[in-house]
Amino acid sequence: MTVLSSEDPIRVWQQFATVDLLSNGRAEIMAGRGSFIESFPLFSYALEDYDTLFEEKLEMLLKIREGGKVAWPGSANTKPIPGIEIFPKPVQTPLPVWIAVGGTPNSVARAAYYGLPLMLAIIGGQPRQFAPLVEFYRETATKVGRNPKDLPVGVSSHGFIAADSQEARDIAFPAHSEAMSRIGKERGWPPTTRAQFEAGATPQGAYFIGSPQEIIDKVLLQHEWFKHDRFGLQLSVGTLPHDKVMKAIELYGTVVKPAIDKALGTTFPSA
Repeated sequence: MTVLSSEDPIRVWQQFATVDLLSNGRAEIMAGRGSFIESFPLFSYALEDYDTLFEEKLEMLLKIREGGKVAWPGSANTKPIPGIEIFPKPVQTPLPVWIAVGGTPNSVARAAYYGLPLMLAIIGGQPRQFAPLVEFYRETATKVGRNPKDLPVGVSSHGFIAADSQEARDIAFPAHSEAMSRIGKERGWPPTTRAQFEAGATPQGAYFIGSPQEIIDKVLLQHEWFKHDRFGLQLSVGTLPHDKVMKAIELYGTVVKPAIDKALGTTFPSA
């Protein structure tokens, strides 16, 4: 994930191309506008240019992705590129670029317009409320002459897995609460409560925290809503014991993913 609005597209490309080479073709760019604004004053960008910055830098990144000698005229927010090749070259052609969205219709429409996959970052609230955005994305793609079947949709959420529900929540809550309360304090929000955390971990909530079967059921439930092609699970919010995180990864790979693949009758990409 990269907050493209306050990044240099040339550097973004070089960094991800390097990761793609090191991973033998497994890198993907998740480009978003960002839910935090600290990087804007840090790099002397005006917050009122929030959307314009992303639009221009996305166009520049996609121009670089085309390969060959890159000629870019530059703008108030981007540097000109005088018809030169940019190295290194990634393994994948083209290197995948997704638009990461937190719920803004304009961002969803932009992804469809450029023909880029959509990654929904669902980290709070009621996930089902995102279903109209997915529908809007596919409808917009059709209107601009693209086939929605060629445009993957992904869902990315916070979570943690343990042998049973109580264990998973007891392990995850202290770190989750500390991290979210610290962020909230910076923004004038009240501390995160256990009740809020538990609500987020229910079947209708945003967090994938529980036993393997609970995670399986929740992924399949959301697939009914979104018909998405990719699921990303962030393990975890805050710092947890390494052995617990490794066990969660093991449970996901050996129990959760095979069950989802079987239920859907296909290989369901996960990250």
